Amino acid sequence: MAVGIFDSGLGGLTVLDAVAKRLPEVPLVYYGDNAHAPYGVRTADDIFDLTTRATERLFDAGCDLVILACNTASAAALRRMQEGWVPQGKRVLGVFVPLIEALTERHWGDNSPPREVGVKHVALFATPATVRSRAFQRELAFRAIGVDVEAQACGGVVDAIEEGDMILADALVRSHVDALKRKMPNPDAAVLGCTHYPLMEEVFQDALGPEVKVFSQASLVAESLADYLERRPEMRGPGTESAFLTTGNPKNVSNRATQFLRRRIEFVAA
Repeated sequence: MAVGIFDSGLGGLTVLDAVAKRLPEVPLVYYGDNAHAPYGVRTADDIFDLTTRATERLFDAGCDLVILACNTASAAALRRMQEGWVPQGKRVLGVFVPLIEALTERHWGDNSPPREVGVKHVALFATPATVRSRAFQRELAFRAIGVDVEAQACGGVVDAIEEGDMILADALVRSHVDALKRKMPNPDAAVLGCTHYPLMEEVFQDALGPEVKVFSQASLVAESLADYLERRPEMRGPGTESAFLTTGNPKNVSNRATQFLRRRIEFVAA
């Protein structure tokens, strides 16, 4: 009954933590491709190759369902994977859909034509690769019209968080928010389009101001996964053990992950 959670580094641990709290009975196998992080500066083909390799490893670990808890992988690789790579009987899901459901207040099963929604001006903070893909705007257009999206590529933020330099991460976030505000002075809402960014949510909110509603992914993905498994219980894979896998140095990654979640996490080599 295991579910796989993949990220290029440590950011997906925010999703894992939320899923573990929402579905404590489900074993979770986490795969961090720390040796190749960050993905945000890689080409689409490179991201696809690395993501499929990681997903295959999670399938081998007894996960029939894998969550790409990495916005860059969701943006650059997911559609290509779903169209021609995912084996029969397996599922790979991304993290954009729950976010857009919350932003537009529409369930993804609602297939009525796009319509106007409450928000009109949305700030998207994401990695350079996610911004280049325009995947968020494409998925949003299926459900909403009249929404102006201004994307800001947040270079350096993931690296700073992965290295545990939260002072630098704070400064970079504020710099990126300032750059966004020069293009869109008064956003209605802000989307934190990277699973690392929830760790900086308070900084984003402070820099944006209290009038801007900030949408962060972890709890939204956890709730969406719970709903999906209730509707599709057969997608609970045969795995019975939770695990943390990494392509990086297990000791170093374990130490950073422990600081990240503030509880002891033990990674093993993938």
